[in-house]
Amino acid sequence: MTLHDARTEELADRLAAVRQRIEVAAGNSPQPTLIVVTKFHPAADVLRLRSLGVADVGENRDQEAAAKAIDVADAVLRWHFIGQLQSNKAKSVASYAHSVHSIDRASLVKSLGKAMAITQQVNGRSNMECFIQVDLSEPYPGLAQAQMASHSGRGGVVPQDIAPLAELIAGTAGLDLSGVMAVAPLGVAPEPAFELLAQVSAALIANHPEATGISAGMSHDLEAAMAVGATHLRVGSDILGPRPPVL
Repeated sequence: MTLHDARTEELADRLAAVRQRIEVAAGNSPQPTLIVVTKFHPAADVLRLRSLGVADVGENRDQEAAAKAIDVADAVLRWHFIGQLQSNKAKSVASYAHSVHSIDRASLVKSLGKAMAITQQVNGRSNMECFIQVDLSEPYPGLAQAQMASHSGRGGVVPQDIAPLAELIAGTAGLDLSGVMAVAPLGVAPEPAFELLAQVSAALIANHPEATGISAGMSHDLEAAMAVGATHLRVGSDILGPRPPVL
């Protein structure tokens, strides 16, 4: 594969358009970290993105992410795990992931802590950044009750249960509490949900000043996320395009 092919040019154009959106939305403020979500796309696309200056990629399935990390074998590239994670995959994820954006229960924290203890003994890797996924599926102004069913199942911890999970992460060797993550409800304006996320973030920072990260915003709502201070954006389809067909 050559990195100077038609697909690379397509990715370059799409990436430039997203970066322009981020620049405009940021104005004079610092720009958030752009995580390009490469799920379902081949490792060759990750290599193309690296040639275009992308330093952060996201995956939501361990089997796919672990294989790509081996294929790409780039020590500088940061892999972000953004999907629901089973505790029995903690050892695998600890072998390649810079961060996990979907921490949602104590058992997962404990599994990641054990996996990181072993991994750090072997290769001395840096601590894993951990974002608590927040459930934003509660009703908001303008959200009809009849629509709620389509917004369920996004995953995460309800705001009132974040504090003990944050304490557990902060007290676990090998893990760094980085902040909060959320996916806005589908089918309605994302602003109310993201405003709630910003409030949750502020409450977390009051007790954990280091946990300033807000992982929010995707292809369709990155501007709304940036308006409330998102520090990490997770953009897939607007850069990679439609999911490739399964052969």
